[in-house]
Amino acid sequence: MLRLGLCCKFAEEPIKFPVTTALYAMKLKPAQRRARLAGLCRENAAALAAAINYCAANGIGSFRVNSQVLPLKTHPRAGYDLAALPGGPEIIKDFKNCGALARKLKVRLTFHPDQFILLSSEKAGVTESSIKELDYQAQVAGWIGADVINIHGGGAYGDKAAALARAGAVLEKLSPAVRARLALENDDRIYSPADLLPFCRAHKVPFVYDVHHHRCLPDALSVEEVTRQALKTWDREPLFHLSSPRDGWGGADPRPHHDYIDPGDFPACWRRLDATIEVEAKAKELAIARLRKDLAAYKEISCSEK
Repeated sequence: MLRLGLCCKFAEEPIKFPVTTALYAMKLKPAQRRARLAGLCRENAAALAAAINYCAANGIGSFRVNSQVLPLKTHPRAGYDLAALPGGPEIIKDFKNCGALARKLKVRLTFHPDQFILLSSEKAGVTESSIKELDYQAQVAGWIGADVINIHGGGAYGDKAAALARAGAVLEKLSPAVRARLALENDDRIYSPADLLPFCRAHKVPFVYDVHHHRCLPDALSVEEVTRQALKTWDREPLFHLSSPRDGWGGADPRPHHDYIDPGDFPACWRRLDATIEVEAKAKELAIARLRKDLAAYKEISCSEK
């Protein structure tokens, strides 16, 4: 059965994940900063529990956790070890309780790091900071039971083959916790499914198929063929992305996401999949509720794992 996934935040439901800026944090005295960061982490653990409960109660089978669930965790000056913050061990227990709750309610949890995570970069510093960020998210993923950390291919730097070769080399440097969860997604400007599927097969990296990106950056492969190939890269429940263009397919730029999903954009070949479809729509939980109604005739949507 399909499960529909909510991405990071809510449109109307009063569940918030607070963050802060490094500029503000660094103005605080060290003890105040540590207390402030600990408080934000504690709030975010509580918000995650609320999000999981909401999803389970409203037929949403997956929740993408915001990359800043531990605000400023890897910042070069304001970064920290949560266990060393005031009440840190108890906050870690709160996150682990979120994992137990998600397992109990059968809500899948995932991560999708920000665009600055680049494994194909020509700059060693960028690669090092990307690995550090992936390590952080894998640590939290271990606490909460998230099974996917999904990234894009990054830049091409004038030579896609060379860029992907660099990414392949970096894979060997990743921790087992990152490597076990890492997945790769096509984008709407540089890397199409035809570019990334061979890499994913060669390196045993699951392929997250974003059908909207593929429609914006088409290649010789059909939606049906990419779906078939993508499914074969997964050793667990596949994860795909769905969105609709804000201004329609006839607009000047189809890349920006709409508030809702046009049911016509939902591939017919996905309707009977055993997979998670993360709904990338600005209206968040409202968009998922509408899409569920639009697809209700197919009776294929479930919030539970098989």
